[in-house]
Amino acid sequence: MSNLKKLEVWFITGSQHLYGESTLKKVAGNAGQLAAELNDSRCIPVKVVFKPVLTDPGSISALCLEANAAQSCIGLIAWMHTFSPAQMWIAGLSMLRKPLLHLHTQFNRDIPWDHIDMDFMNLNQSAHGGREFGFMMTRMKIERKVVVGHWKEKDVQEKIGIWTRAAAGWHEFRYMKIARFGDNMREVAVTEGDKVEARMQFGFAVQGFGVGDLAEVVKNVKTGDVHTLVETYKSAYQVDGSLLNNVDQVKALESAARIELGMRRFLEAGGFKAFTTTFEDLHGIEQLPGLAVQRLMNDGYGFGAEGDWKTAALVRAVKVMSEGLEGGTSFMEDYTYHLQPGNMKVLGAHMLEVCPSISSEKPSLEVHPLSIGGKSDPARLVFNVPAGPAINASLMDMGNRFRLLVNRVKVVPSDAPLPRLPVARVLWVPKPDLQVAAAAWIYAGGAHHSVFSQAVNADYLEDFAAIAGIEYLLINEETRLRDFKNELRWNDLYYAMKKLV
Repeated sequence: MSNLKKLEVWFITGSQHLYGESTLKKVAGNAGQLAAELNDSRCIPVKVVFKPVLTDPGSISALCLEANAAQSCIGLIAWMHTFSPAQMWIAGLSMLRKPLLHLHTQFNRDIPWDHIDMDFMNLNQSAHGGREFGFMMTRMKIERKVVVGHWKEKDVQEKIGIWTRAAAGWHEFRYMKIARFGDNMREVAVTEGDKVEARMQFGFAVQGFGVGDLAEVVKNVKTGDVHTLVETYKSAYQVDGSLLNNVDQVKALESAARIELGMRRFLEAGGFKAFTTTFEDLHGIEQLPGLAVQRLMNDGYGFGAEGDWKTAALVRAVKVMSEGLEGGTSFMEDYTYHLQPGNMKVLGAHMLEVCPSISSEKPSLEVHPLSIGGKSDPARLVFNVPAGPAINASLMDMGNRFRLLVNRVKVVPSDAPLPRLPVARVLWVPKPDLQVAAAAWIYAGGAHHSVFSQAVNADYLEDFAAIAGIEYLLINEETRLRDFKNELRWNDLYYAMKKLV
């Protein structure tokens, strides 16, 4: 995983020369203090870098061009300390290609009732300075995040922190490379998409490789390295003695280790941050990569099964967003339902590939038949997931746009043990309930693959979608199907008209 503290958001302050040098010095001092406080905030994971106060079109344009060129800069936080005539922002904002947060705050929290005078009023004009700035961005149709409140308050800093994490995820999208081992699962629709359009919209590159390319790297892994990794498995996970005493299962475990080492080397050599596999295309690979995928995801790689490059990209972006937060993130699939009236739930899992970052316990390392794909029995980690709030998110290509769909869910304990289900699994109750949530998901064209996370909530994905300029839909406690279907119709009309503008 990349260290978020290597990334920067630039703190920019708007004013004008009308106030005189003395006032501008105070503006700069206050803005520097504000930026320093945000930089030290535990809520904000990236560096907040103070930039000189902007008072004219030339300095604004130069700053925006500098931000565009700075790879470490993932966005700007703009504050209008005083009134800053917005026409002078037009040229700079027209050129800006980085995410923007408008912090509508003021240096003082309270009105100094007993000594407020016109000098104070002239210096602290954020209330209407921010409106002038807001008008210009709305007129220019610039997507941005608006946060309102005093800058020292925790809830304000938390909202800024969420946005900076979303911006970090977007930054990852812009430069990400995804390795696609094999093609899409044959005849499957939702996992496909327009990779050219995706690169124009998001920036990431999807590069396809024959599975034989990976198999060649796997074949050349040294046996000593395989044995060393198997010893790591034994110490990191619960391993039943019956596995270690079974020659065939030990061989399967060594094969899984060899696949992991080969995959890791292939991805590292190519600079890939996400990848896909498919059980229909395993030429030269002895077993479906299960344990390898789980461990690579746990180290921060994005993953999508059956060639699903969109989900692989989103898994990686959410892992970047959630760096340092409690909880994990994994590739996921709605596998089967519990439709008992009054107790409806979803059992989430996959054939093998669920990330142990979401495990509630030390995973069990096991080898079992897969019953699909026609390959040898694969190794995998088996575990449950802790109870609590979570989200499922899905990224789809709708033909004329990309759609990000999010459902809030509550993870619950299993009603009974699952002794014969040898895969990692999680049980959840969708919000508002399974009947409404599943219907809304289907009406929206939601994929059967998703990104499951207990580290981030829907707010992160909403900010991410806004930065990415894509459609965002939320299924939560307040969802009503009639309203949700209407939202889909309105969105169809909006995006159809947007193409004509």
